[in-house]
Amino acid sequence: MLSPLVMGTLVLFLLGAVAGLLLQTYASLANRLNSGFALLGSLAGVVAAIKALAQDAPIDGQIWLLGSVHLDMLAALMLLVITLVGVAVSLYSFAYIREYQGKGDVAIGVLMNLFLFAMVGMVLADNALGFLLCYELVTLTTYWLVKTNPEAAKQSRLYLVMNHIGMALVLVAFWLLCRESGSLEFAALREHHLAGTLASLVFLLSFCGFGLRAGFVPLHGWLPVAEPVAPSHISALMSGVMVKLGLFGILRVSIDFLGASQLWWGYMVLIFGACSAVLGVLFALAEHDLKRLLAYHTVENIGIILMGMGIGMIGIANQQPVLVVLGLLGALYHLLNHAIFKSLLFMGTGSVMFRLHTRDMDKMGGLAKLMPWTALAFLIGAMAISALPPLNGFVSEWFIYQALLSMTRLGTSVVAPLAVVMLAVTGAMAVMCFVKVYGICFCGAPRSEKASQAREVPHAMVAGTLLLAAACLVLGLGAPWIAPFVSGYGQALVSAHVTGQMSVATGATLLPLDSSQAILSPPVIAITLFGLFLIPLLVVALFKGPKLGRRHAGTPWACGYAYEERMSLTSGGVTHTLRQLCAPLYRKQPLLDLATALHGVSASSSAAGWLLHGLVLAFFILMAVGV
Repeated sequence: MLSPLVMGTLVLFLLGAVAGLLLQTYASLANRLNSGFALLGSLAGVVAAIKALAQDAPIDGQIWLLGSVHLDMLAALMLLVITLVGVAVSLYSFAYIREYQGKGDVAIGVLMNLFLFAMVGMVLADNALGFLLCYELVTLTTYWLVKTNPEAAKQSRLYLVMNHIGMALVLVAFWLLCRESGSLEFAALREHHLAGTLASLVFLLSFCGFGLRAGFVPLHGWLPVAEPVAPSHISALMSGVMVKLGLFGILRVSIDFLGASQLWWGYMVLIFGACSAVLGVLFALAEHDLKRLLAYHTVENIGIILMGMGIGMIGIANQQPVLVVLGLLGALYHLLNHAIFKSLLFMGTGSVMFRLHTRDMDKMGGLAKLMPWTALAFLIGAMAISALPPLNGFVSEWFIYQALLSMTRLGTSVVAPLAVVMLAVTGAMAVMCFVKVYGICFCGAPRSEKASQAREVPHAMVAGTLLLAAACLVLGLGAPWIAPFVSGYGQALVSAHVTGQMSVATGATLLPLDSSQAILSPPVIAITLFGLFLIPLLVVALFKGPKLGRRHAGTPWACGYAYEERMSLTSGGVTHTLRQLCAPLYRKQPLLDLATALHGVSASSSAAGWLLHGLVLAFFILMAVGV
């Protein structure tokens, strides 16, 4: 029987949307109710997801509008991702929504609740009709959320067209699946495994269709265009959560329905992931628009998750349980981690924009002293996305490294060693990028008048960002106790081939399932790092002598020359050498983006998007009548 908490999650999101619509003439009250119901619904979802993961057994049921629902380990993890970020975003929106007062603030709250409802409904649905209806509702709600920015008409049209192209491909894939199984129910699709050419066709259609929602290269064109113009808390949901629905769809179809039966599917996913990771971070390095930079880092991290998924699929096809568990554990743990630290970074950017009203990094600077809590939270998020120990990003990437090393030991392909190198290069450039971001935005002297007058944001916004910063620490330090729950999906897949549970952690230590590879203990790393910082401070405190007082005012030292404003380091100056070295690749960047073909988005392409929308609705009707 379905948990009342799951039902409560969906009902509370709907109540939030309805309350906002009924009370839209009382904007202040409507905004509080929108955020309040979203917060309560998200809290209920977090509890339901944790209980489902601890129970380690699928839960089935029926929900009106969605039909049959199925909460397995994968769906429970996705529910946790959606609602955990939903809690922080809802808290944040209590204060941040003032930025849109009189500019569609109530509509944003209503759409946010519908957006959360659609995402939860999609991961719970266990039939094609409910799944696709929620998938379409996600597209429509985010389209209108992007369009709330009056300057985002072109971006919203591009987003609509690209996502409806993806929806069309997914519809064809589901039509083929349902036609062969004779049912719209996912249970029938799981029992009726396709094979041969038809299975490969369904995989390719779903990989490209869901890939347009996930946003990996070359299907990423809408990400750096649409995400930056959306409200920052919605950008957090889109980049941190919504893109994961594309990955969820790929996993559902390729593993659950098709059994990942073809070896080349896994290699294809791995190669696309490795290329997307490197190119995503490379494009991010060239940006000085903070939200566009974060959008390109979403492309990078989606690539890293795809690498883990590809390894898991290769393991399934090769009957290698270690690769299955390690690959999917790394992918799913990074999926959770990326949702946390990327949402944190978008919300931190929103806090900066709340005070400065700009996304240009060269107009920031010196914010760490003026906005200390925002700076601290952003620093934790920057360290996490850079995969620095002992934070959560490091742990999930460590598992993917271990999976690649296990794959390399098999000696069956040159892809794994190359992927290790590409992942290492990605990590190094990510560190470089966020040293630039934090240094330019939060350190040094203010680079504009607004930056010099900035102050900390309201408490609700601080609470939302600090909650996610704390989650980065918990998911990193607590990885030895959390990883076994995340590995449940991979464990379930290999249970038929392995006797007994495959251990991925013992006590405070993480294990790579291979005794010849390194083990890891995040708590020990944390204690060691703390000691490395503490011991020098103690030595200085014990043996320091008389010294001059610290200088807190005056211009920076410029080697004896008079200091000038133009001596300050800029975001472009940090990466100038790299951009010169990679200039040919930057010139070819449009060729690596499917959106280039839709560059001149006009009324005609908007009409094409709505035509696709009409075809989608017609297809729903046909599927409801009969497969």
